[in-house]
Amino acid sequence: MFNPVDVSSFKLTNNGGCKMRVKVALACEECKQRNYNTMKNKDNPKERLELKKYCPFCRKHTPHKETK
Repeated sequence: MFNPVDVSSFKLTNNGGCKMRVKVALACEECKQRNYNTMKNKDNPKERLELKKYCPFCRKHTPHKETK
């Protein structure tokens, strides 16, 4: 026999249900354009994320830092 489930008890989030990760934007250090979005662990590390990625506006690889 079919037993329906109460869906109001489920919490849906925009990142697939993982509550320990937050969405951050990465901005180019040279032209300040926000080129990338990524997910970051909420607890560690506490400092801002910095990655070297390709910037299509500068047309070269540049450091990209996390922005709010």
